[in-house]
Amino acid sequence: MKHKLVALLFVFAFANISAQAPASKTNYTNSKLPAEEAVTNKSLKPLKKISLDDTSILIYDYDGSLFSWDLEVESIVWTVKASDANSEMCANKITIQDGVVYIPFVNGEIYAVDNGTGAIFWKSRLGNIKDQIVLKDQTPIIANGKLFITAQNQNQSSNLYALDLKDGSLAWNYKLDTPNNDIEPLFFDNKIFTQSGNNVYCFEANTGKLLNQKSFDETMTGKPVTDGESVFIAGDKNWLYALKPNSLDVLWQFKIDENQNNVKERIVCHDKKLYFAGQGPEVSSIYAVDSKTGTQLWKTNFKGDNVEYIVKEVDNLWGYTQKKKLFELDLSNGEMAFEEKLTTLPISNIEFPNDDNLLYYYCDAGLIQFDLKEKDENVYYMRTSITDNPYSAYLKIIR
Repeated sequence: MKHKLVALLFVFAFANISAQAPASKTNYTNSKLPAEEAVTNKSLKPLKKISLDDTSILIYDYDGSLFSWDLEVESIVWTVKASDANSEMCANKITIQDGVVYIPFVNGEIYAVDNGTGAIFWKSRLGNIKDQIVLKDQTPIIANGKLFITAQNQNQSSNLYALDLKDGSLAWNYKLDTPNNDIEPLFFDNKIFTQSGNNVYCFEANTGKLLNQKSFDETMTGKPVTDGESVFIAGDKNWLYALKPNSLDVLWQFKIDENQNNVKERIVCHDKKLYFAGQGPEVSSIYAVDSKTGTQLWKTNFKGDNVEYIVKEVDNLWGYTQKKKLFELDLSNGEMAFEEKLTTLPISNIEFPNDDNLLYYYCDAGLIQFDLKEKDENVYYMRTSITDNPYSAYLKIIR
């Protein structure tokens, strides 16, 4: 009831959110793009569907290399790196479809790779070696025969790119209004939704036609998600918005606690409910909200600690905090179902094998296999090289 009342009290805040007709920009092509934003591609072999190597886990190491680790024989099967020797940062995630792994590198390169052998089908580069484009916090979105991704360049601008899945060539791209865009886009209802600065955009996925654009009175820093009906995105001033996908009109908005923000990609949508984490200097909270009405269902606080990562697994919500706390929350009421103080700090997502008693994450030392029953951390793969200041890593069990 409290949040319903808050929604009524803040109804006039909608006046600060201005709907805009689609801008008059036309789609950009390589013939119009400057060299530092153009796309070059090289097809090495025809793209085809590949069977899955389901004994392996893909590890995107924080030194910028991606390799396949055989979980049975405990050895590296293949390794792929960016062509630039100084691209020593993971910074992104990978996507696998039909046995092909799509890998964005921080230097603007994107590879399509055979999951079993590491053989490369095609390579694309956004920008060039001299004026590198930066790919950061991106997951390749695969849909309608295209790969969608956003990128920033050194000239303080950003683009949304759509690449042809067959060879990595440019299908279309759109120059966004501000350079602040390091959140992955959303594909829904044959549309692409993304944000840049204060703006949220909706594009026709096949052509890149701008369908709608809306400006807010805050920077939109959250990852867009959907429940199959609406689109949800968070800003940097502790507001979460529910938008109509066809018009981007605001259906409702939810106010996160005053001392919290920074939702970013810590948001999950499941069964018409939203689960998201707000960070703060004193308390970090995970919220459960009804996606139809914006009504708060429950909230779980983490005092003196910040939630770094959340993911839905089976019927519960898993995650870890800045102070190495691994936890599991009951989705129905937010109560703690499992918690354990780790000795190693995760810097990756959490992956769950078929064994209910195990999970995997990556830390600065390597791959950790955590036994939930024994509460034991086993270094399953130990890194032999040393890289300063590990930023992030990413895991993907092939199944």
